[in-house]
Amino acid sequence: MSTQQYILRQNAAAPETEQARLLYITKAQYSEEWDSSLHTHDCAELFLVTGGRGSLHAGSVTVPVTADDFIIVNGGVPHTETSDPKDPMKYIVLGVKGLETRSDPGGYAVLRHFSEQRQAAACMRMLLQEAEAAQPGYEAVCHNLLQIILLLLLRREAVILHPVVPGPKSRECSLVRRYIDSHFKENLTLEQLASMASLSKYYLAHAFQKEYGLSPIRYLTRRRIQESRFLLAETDHSLTHIARVLGFSSLSYFSQAFRRIEGVSPKEYRQNSRGGVKGVEEPEGTDNSAGTEGTKDAKGEEAPEGTERKEAPEGTEDAKKAEGPERTEDAKGAEEPKGTKDAKGAEGSG
Repeated sequence: MSTQQYILRQNAAAPETEQARLLYITKAQYSEEWDSSLHTHDCAELFLVTGGRGSLHAGSVTVPVTADDFIIVNGGVPHTETSDPKDPMKYIVLGVKGLETRSDPGGYAVLRHFSEQRQAAACMRMLLQEAEAAQPGYEAVCHNLLQIILLLLLRREAVILHPVVPGPKSRECSLVRRYIDSHFKENLTLEQLASMASLSKYYLAHAFQKEYGLSPIRYLTRRRIQESRFLLAETDHSLTHIARVLGFSSLSYFSQAFRRIEGVSPKEYRQNSRGGVKGVEEPEGTDNSAGTEGTKDAKGEEAPEGTERKEAPEGTEDAKKAEGPERTEDAKGAEEPKGTKDAKGAEGSG
Protein backbone atom coordinates (compact mmCIF):
# COMPACT_ATOMS: atom_id res chain seq x y z
CA MET A 1 0.00 0.00 0.00
CA SER A 2 1.34 3.42 -0.99
CA THR A 3 -0.17 6.72 0.11
CA GLN A 4 0.66 10.37 -0.43
CA GLN A 5 -0.60 13.23 1.68
CA TYR A 6 -0.45 16.95 0.94
CA ILE A 7 -0.66 19.40 3.84
CA LEU A 8 -2.27 22.77 3.14
CA ARG A 9 -0.84 25.92 4.67
CA GLN A 10 -3.12 27.31 7.37
CA ASN A 11 -1.75 30.84 7.16
CA ALA A 12 -1.99 31.26 3.39
CA ALA A 13 -2.98 34.79 2.32
CA ALA A 14 -6.53 35.29 1.09
CA PRO A 15 -6.67 35.27 -2.72
CA GLU A 16 -7.16 38.62 -4.42
CA THR A 17 -10.27 37.21 -6.09
CA GLU A 18 -12.09 36.89 -2.75
CA GLN A 19 -13.94 40.20 -3.19
CA ALA A 20 -15.42 39.12 -6.52
CA ARG A 21 -19.18 38.62 -6.40
CA LEU A 22 -21.22 36.76 -9.02
CA LEU A 23 -24.23 38.80 -10.16
CA TYR A 24 -25.65 36.83 -13.10
CA ILE A 25 -25.08 33.95 -15.51
CA THR A 26 -26.20 34.12 -19.14
CA LYS A 27 -26.19 31.56 -21.94
CA ALA A 28 -26.44 32.98 -25.47
CA GLN A 29 -26.44 31.73 -29.05
CA TYR A 30 -26.36 33.72 -32.28
CA SER A 31 -29.66 34.30 -34.07
CA GLU A 32 -31.07 36.81 -36.55
CA GLU A 33 -32.34 38.88 -33.61
CA TRP A 34 -28.83 39.21 -32.15
CA ASP A 35 -28.28 42.81 -30.97
CA SER A 36 -24.71 43.87 -31.79
CA SER A 37 -24.89 47.41 -30.42
CA LEU A 38 -22.00 48.60 -28.27
CA HIS A 39 -22.99 48.69 -24.61
CA THR A 40 -21.46 48.84 -21.14
CA HIS A 41 -22.08 47.25 -17.74
CA ASP A 42 -21.42 48.41 -14.19
CA CYS A 43 -19.65 45.09 -13.54
CA ALA A 44 -16.99 43.07 -15.34
CA GLU A 45 -18.07 40.26 -17.67
CA LEU A 46 -16.31 36.92 -18.05
CA PHE A 47 -17.10 35.02 -21.27
CA LEU A 48 -16.43 31.48 -22.36
CA VAL A 49 -17.04 30.85 -26.07
CA THR A 50 -18.60 27.38 -26.09
CA GLY A 51 -18.99 26.99 -29.84
CA GLY A 52 -18.72 28.66 -33.23
CA ARG A 53 -16.66 31.73 -33.99
CA GLY A 54 -17.05 35.48 -34.07
CA SER A 55 -15.46 38.71 -32.88
CA LEU A 56 -15.22 40.79 -29.71
CA HIS A 57 -15.51 44.53 -30.28
CA ALA A 58 -14.13 46.56 -27.35
CA GLY A 59 -14.10 50.29 -28.01
CA SER A 60 -12.40 50.67 -31.41
CA VAL A 61 -10.64 47.26 -31.24
CA THR A 62 -11.89 44.06 -32.90
CA VAL A 63 -10.52 40.66 -31.81
CA PRO A 64 -11.46 37.33 -33.47
CA VAL A 65 -12.64 34.69 -30.97
CA THR A 66 -13.45 31.01 -31.28
CA ALA A 67 -14.54 28.01 -29.18
CA ASP A 68 -12.85 27.64 -25.76
CA ASP A 69 -11.59 31.26 -25.68
CA PHE A 70 -12.05 33.17 -22.43
CA ILE A 71 -12.80 36.90 -22.55
CA ILE A 72 -12.76 39.42 -19.70
CA VAL A 73 -14.30 42.88 -20.24
CA ASN A 74 -14.12 45.46 -17.45
CA GLY A 75 -17.13 47.37 -16.26
CA GLY A 76 -17.72 50.60 -18.16
CA VAL A 77 -15.91 49.40 -21.31
CA PRO A 78 -18.12 49.71 -24.44
CA HIS A 79 -18.22 46.32 -26.13
CA THR A 80 -20.30 43.94 -28.20
CA GLU A 81 -20.00 40.53 -29.84
CA THR A 82 -20.64 39.57 -33.45
CA SER A 83 -20.91 36.07 -34.90
CA ASP A 84 -19.86 34.35 -38.07
CA PRO A 85 -23.28 33.53 -39.60
CA LYS A 86 -21.83 30.35 -41.15
CA ASP A 87 -20.55 29.15 -37.77
CA PRO A 88 -22.90 30.64 -35.14
CA MET A 89 -21.21 31.59 -31.91
CA LYS A 90 -22.39 30.36 -28.50
CA TYR A 91 -21.12 31.51 -25.15
CA ILE A 92 -21.60 31.61 -21.40
CA VAL A 93 -21.10 34.97 -19.69
CA LEU A 94 -20.79 35.79 -15.99
CA GLY A 95 -21.41 39.23 -14.52
CA VAL A 96 -18.77 39.73 -11.81
CA LYS A 97 -18.83 42.67 -9.40
CA GLY A 98 -15.66 43.86 -7.69
CA LEU A 99 -13.11 42.67 -10.23
CA GLU A 100 -11.28 44.05 -13.25
CA THR A 101 -8.45 43.04 -15.56
CA ARG A 102 -5.44 45.25 -16.07
CA SER A 103 -3.84 43.02 -18.68
CA ASP A 104 -4.64 45.51 -21.47
CA PRO A 105 -5.06 49.29 -21.30
CA GLY A 106 -8.27 48.87 -23.30
CA GLY A 107 -9.95 47.21 -20.31
CA TYR A 108 -10.34 43.72 -21.77
CA ALA A 109 -8.40 40.46 -22.15
CA VAL A 110 -8.74 37.45 -24.47
CA LEU A 111 -7.23 34.26 -23.01
CA ARG A 112 -6.49 31.13 -25.01
CA HIS A 113 -4.04 28.20 -25.13
CA PHE A 114 -3.21 28.11 -21.41
CA SER A 115 -2.65 24.94 -19.39
CA GLU A 116 -5.68 25.33 -17.11
CA GLN A 117 -8.05 26.22 -19.96
CA ARG A 118 -9.86 22.88 -19.95
CA GLN A 119 -10.38 22.94 -16.16
CA ALA A 120 -11.63 26.51 -16.19
CA ALA A 121 -14.04 25.74 -19.06
CA ALA A 122 -15.37 22.69 -17.18
CA CYS A 123 -16.04 24.88 -14.13
CA MET A 124 -17.89 27.43 -16.27
CA ARG A 125 -20.16 24.71 -17.67
CA MET A 126 -20.70 23.26 -14.18
CA LEU A 127 -21.59 26.74 -12.91
CA LEU A 128 -24.21 27.11 -15.65
CA GLN A 129 -25.65 23.68 -14.81
CA GLU A 130 -25.92 24.67 -11.13
CA ALA A 131 -27.77 27.86 -12.05
CA GLU A 132 -30.15 26.02 -14.39
CA ALA A 133 -30.97 23.31 -11.83
CA ALA A 134 -31.26 25.83 -8.95
CA GLN A 135 -30.96 23.14 -6.27
CA PRO A 136 -30.66 24.21 -2.60
CA GLY A 137 -27.35 25.95 -1.98
CA TYR A 138 -26.63 26.50 -5.68
CA GLU A 139 -25.70 30.17 -5.09
CA ALA A 140 -22.83 29.13 -2.80
CA VAL A 141 -21.70 26.47 -5.27
CA CYS A 142 -21.72 29.03 -8.09
CA HIS A 143 -19.74 31.54 -6.03
CA ASN A 144 -17.10 28.93 -5.15
CA LEU A 145 -16.86 27.80 -8.77
CA LEU A 146 -16.27 31.42 -9.76
CA GLN A 147 -13.37 31.59 -7.29
CA ILE A 148 -11.87 28.44 -8.82
CA ILE A 149 -12.19 29.84 -12.36
CA LEU A 150 -10.53 33.14 -11.43
CA LEU A 151 -7.69 31.44 -9.58
CA LEU A 152 -7.05 29.19 -12.58
CA LEU A 153 -6.94 32.22 -14.86
CA LEU A 154 -4.52 33.97 -12.52
CA ARG A 155 -1.97 31.20 -13.01
CA ARG A 156 -1.36 32.55 -16.48
CA GLU A 157 1.38 35.16 -16.21
CA ALA A 158 -0.25 37.53 -18.69
CA VAL A 159 -3.42 37.79 -16.59
CA ILE A 160 -3.60 40.48 -13.92
CA LEU A 161 -6.82 40.76 -11.92
CA HIS A 162 -7.46 43.44 -9.33
CA PRO A 163 -10.30 43.94 -6.87
CA VAL A 164 -12.28 47.07 -7.56
CA VAL A 165 -12.43 49.31 -4.52
CA PRO A 166 -15.95 50.76 -4.44
CA GLY A 167 -16.10 54.54 -4.07
CA PRO A 168 -18.97 56.86 -3.31
CA LYS A 169 -21.21 56.87 -6.37
CA SER A 170 -24.37 58.82 -6.99
CA ARG A 171 -27.27 56.46 -7.52
CA GLU A 172 -29.02 59.06 -9.67
CA CYS A 173 -25.97 59.64 -11.89
CA SER A 174 -25.50 55.90 -12.32
CA LEU A 175 -29.17 55.59 -13.30
CA VAL A 176 -28.82 58.36 -15.90
CA ARG A 177 -25.67 56.82 -17.33
CA ARG A 178 -27.32 53.40 -17.72
CA TYR A 179 -30.35 55.04 -19.33
CA ILE A 180 -28.14 56.86 -21.85
CA ASP A 181 -26.30 53.59 -22.63
CA SER A 182 -29.63 51.93 -23.44
CA HIS A 183 -31.35 54.84 -25.24
CA PHE A 184 -28.53 56.79 -26.89
CA LYS A 185 -30.13 56.48 -30.33
CA GLU A 186 -33.12 58.50 -29.13
CA ASN A 187 -33.45 62.28 -29.00
CA LEU A 188 -32.54 62.76 -25.33
CA THR A 189 -32.41 66.14 -23.63
CA LEU A 190 -31.01 67.26 -20.30
CA GLU A 191 -34.55 68.02 -19.11
CA GLN A 192 -35.70 64.45 -19.89
CA LEU A 193 -32.74 62.89 -18.09
CA ALA A 194 -33.16 65.13 -15.06
CA SER A 195 -36.88 64.38 -14.85
CA MET A 196 -36.21 60.63 -15.02
CA ALA A 197 -33.78 60.92 -12.08
CA SER A 198 -36.08 63.31 -10.17
CA LEU A 199 -33.36 65.99 -10.14
CA SER A 200 -33.13 69.54 -11.41
CA LYS A 201 -31.23 69.80 -14.67
CA TYR A 202 -28.73 72.15 -13.01
CA TYR A 203 -27.92 69.68 -10.23
CA LEU A 204 -27.72 66.73 -12.65
CA ALA A 205 -25.32 68.56 -14.99
CA HIS A 206 -22.88 69.41 -12.20
CA ALA A 207 -23.22 66.08 -10.33
CA PHE A 208 -22.70 64.03 -13.52
CA GLN A 209 -19.69 66.16 -14.48
CA LYS A 210 -18.15 65.59 -11.06
CA GLU A 211 -18.89 61.85 -11.18
CA TYR A 212 -17.73 61.01 -14.71
CA GLY A 213 -15.68 64.02 -15.84
CA LEU A 214 -18.12 65.18 -18.54
CA SER A 215 -21.69 66.40 -18.80
CA PRO A 216 -24.65 64.08 -19.56
CA ILE A 217 -25.04 65.50 -23.07
CA ARG A 218 -21.33 65.18 -23.82
CA TYR A 219 -21.46 61.58 -22.53
CA LEU A 220 -24.43 60.97 -24.86
CA THR A 221 -22.45 62.29 -27.82
CA ARG A 222 -19.42 60.16 -26.99
CA ARG A 223 -21.65 57.09 -26.62
CA ARG A 224 -23.04 57.69 -30.10
CA ILE A 225 -19.55 58.15 -31.54
CA GLN A 226 -18.44 54.87 -29.95
CA GLU A 227 -21.27 53.07 -31.73
CA SER A 228 -20.52 54.88 -34.99
CA ARG A 229 -16.96 53.52 -34.99
CA PHE A 230 -18.34 49.99 -35.11
CA LEU A 231 -20.83 50.83 -37.88
CA LEU A 232 -18.15 52.59 -39.95
CA ALA A 233 -15.73 49.67 -39.66
CA GLU A 234 -18.14 46.74 -39.97
CA THR A 235 -20.96 47.91 -42.28
CA ASP A 236 -21.38 49.66 -45.62
CA HIS A 237 -24.09 52.02 -44.36
CA SER A 238 -23.75 55.55 -45.69
CA LEU A 239 -22.62 58.34 -43.37
CA THR A 240 -26.06 59.91 -43.62
CA HIS A 241 -27.73 56.66 -42.54
CA ILE A 242 -25.34 56.19 -39.61
CA ALA A 243 -25.88 59.76 -38.45
CA ARG A 244 -29.65 59.33 -38.60
CA VAL A 245 -29.91 55.98 -36.80
CA LEU A 246 -27.62 57.17 -34.00
CA GLY A 247 -29.75 60.19 -33.21
CA PHE A 248 -27.69 62.96 -34.84
CA SER A 249 -29.99 65.50 -36.42
CA SER A 250 -27.68 66.09 -39.39
CA LEU A 251 -24.64 64.70 -41.13
CA SER A 252 -22.89 67.99 -40.40
CA TYR A 253 -23.27 67.60 -36.64
CA PHE A 254 -22.17 63.94 -36.78
CA SER A 255 -19.06 64.78 -38.85
CA GLN A 256 -18.02 67.62 -36.55
CA ALA A 257 -18.57 65.60 -33.36
CA PHE A 258 -16.69 62.61 -34.80
CA ARG A 259 -13.70 64.70 -35.90
CA ARG A 260 -13.55 66.49 -32.54
CA ILE A 261 -13.49 63.21 -30.56
CA GLU A 262 -11.56 60.90 -32.93
CA GLY A 263 -9.26 63.40 -34.63
CA VAL A 264 -10.25 62.26 -38.14
CA SER A 265 -13.40 62.46 -40.23
CA PRO A 266 -15.84 59.50 -40.36
CA LYS A 267 -14.81 58.85 -43.96
CA GLU A 268 -11.11 58.76 -43.04
CA TYR A 269 -11.83 56.47 -40.07
CA ARG A 270 -13.69 54.03 -42.33
CA GLN A 271 -10.83 53.95 -44.84
CA ASN A 272 -8.20 53.47 -42.11
CA SER A 273 -10.18 50.65 -40.47
CA ARG A 274 -10.23 48.81 -43.79
CA GLY A 275 -6.54 49.17 -44.51
CA GLY A 276 -6.92 52.27 -46.64
CA VAL A 277 -9.28 50.60 -49.14
CA LYS A 278 -11.74 53.20 -50.40
CA GLY A 279 -15.34 52.17 -50.78
CA VAL A 280 -18.23 53.94 -52.49
CA GLU A 281 -19.26 56.76 -50.18
CA GLU A 282 -21.10 60.02 -50.55
CA PRO A 283 -18.90 63.11 -50.27
CA GLU A 284 -18.52 64.13 -46.66
CA GLY A 285 -19.31 67.70 -47.56
CA THR A 286 -22.92 66.87 -48.48
CA ASP A 287 -25.73 67.82 -46.11
CA ASN A 288 -23.55 70.63 -44.70
CA SER A 289 -20.98 68.16 -43.40
CA ALA A 290 -17.54 68.75 -41.94
CA GLY A 291 -16.45 70.93 -44.82
CA THR A 292 -19.10 73.54 -44.00
CA GLU A 293 -18.19 74.21 -40.39
CA GLY A 294 -19.16 77.67 -39.33
CA THR A 295 -22.44 77.76 -41.25
CA LYS A 296 -25.70 78.56 -39.54
CA ASP A 297 -26.67 74.89 -39.60
CA ALA A 298 -23.48 73.76 -37.91
CA LYS A 299 -23.75 76.54 -35.37
CA GLY A 300 -27.30 75.66 -34.48
CA GLU A 301 -26.48 71.98 -33.98
CA GLU A 302 -23.75 72.53 -31.43
CA ALA A 303 -25.69 74.67 -28.96
CA PRO A 304 -26.92 71.95 -26.57
CA GLU A 305 -24.58 69.20 -27.77
CA GLY A 306 -26.39 66.04 -28.77
CA THR A 307 -29.90 67.55 -28.80
CA GLU A 308 -32.17 69.10 -31.38
CA ARG A 309 -32.08 72.83 -32.07
CA LYS A 310 -35.25 73.38 -30.06
CA GLU A 311 -33.14 73.24 -26.89
CA ALA A 312 -32.07 76.55 -25.33
CA PRO A 313 -28.75 77.77 -26.80
CA GLU A 314 -25.77 77.45 -24.49
CA GLY A 315 -25.42 81.18 -24.31
CA THR A 316 -28.72 81.54 -22.38
CA GLU A 317 -28.76 81.85 -18.62
CA ASP A 318 -30.54 78.50 -18.04
CA ALA A 319 -28.19 76.54 -20.24
CA LYS A 320 -25.15 78.16 -18.70
CA LYS A 321 -26.25 77.00 -15.27
CA ALA A 322 -27.04 73.50 -16.44
CA GLU A 323 -23.96 73.01 -18.56
CA GLY A 324 -21.51 75.13 -16.60
CA PRO A 325 -18.74 72.51 -16.70
CA GLU A 326 -19.00 72.48 -20.49
CA ARG A 327 -17.84 76.08 -20.82
CA THR A 328 -14.20 75.13 -20.75
CA GLU A 329 -11.75 76.16 -23.42
CA ASP A 330 -11.94 72.66 -24.85
CA ALA A 331 -15.73 72.65 -24.97
CA LYS A 332 -15.87 76.11 -26.52
CA GLY A 333 -13.44 75.11 -29.20
CA ALA A 334 -15.42 71.93 -29.93
CA GLU A 335 -18.92 73.31 -29.79
CA GLU A 336 -18.56 76.51 -31.81
CA PRO A 337 -16.27 76.43 -34.87
CA LYS A 338 -13.51 78.94 -34.34
CA GLY A 339 -12.71 81.79 -36.63
CA THR A 340 -16.25 82.55 -37.86
CA LYS A 341 -18.24 85.63 -37.13
CA ASP A 342 -21.38 83.68 -36.27
CA ALA A 343 -19.55 81.34 -33.90
CA LYS A 344 -18.03 84.27 -31.99
CA GLY A 345 -21.41 85.89 -31.73
CA ALA A 346 -22.99 82.71 -30.36
CA GLU A 347 -20.37 82.32 -27.63
CA GLY A 348 -20.77 85.86 -26.46
CA SER A 349 -24.58 85.82 -26.29
CA GLY A 350 -26.38 85.95 -22.95
